[in-house]
Amino acid sequence: MRIGEVLNLTPADIQERTLAVQNPKSGRVGETVYVPRKLLVRLNDYVRANNFNGGERIFQISYVAAWSMVKKAGKLVDIELRPHDLRRHAATYASRSGTPIEIVSKVILRHADLSTTQRYLGKVNDSEAIRWIETLYG
Repeated sequence: MRIGEVLNLTPADIQERTLAVQNPKSGRVGETVYVPRKLLVRLNDYVRANNFNGGERIFQISYVAAWSMVKKAGKLVDIELRPHDLRRHAATYASRSGTPIEIVSKVILRHADLSTTQRYLGKVNDSEAIRWIETLYG
């Protein structure tokens, strides 16, 4: 999810296997995000423990505060990190773990066009290409 989408989550957005996205970048009404059950359990536990009502934002911080937290986390491990880097990392990790590009594009990143995802993931270097060829056909 994009950081702005996460920051706008309310308890009412938590569904059985998905999170509803309010005001997604795509503009599509009723957009949902599939998330691991483990994450939904933790999120529900957090909501219950903090007695949030249905329309109250779960993460009551600003975009700037979230951005700052991610930057600080990056400094702890000596890398320059921005919130969008986390989204890019999730997509790259999924792709390089063998997840079909269509799933990375349509489900994980929620891109309307596969070419956007292909630009997003960047080019494959020679050593990676050789490793995949060996894995697939070796």
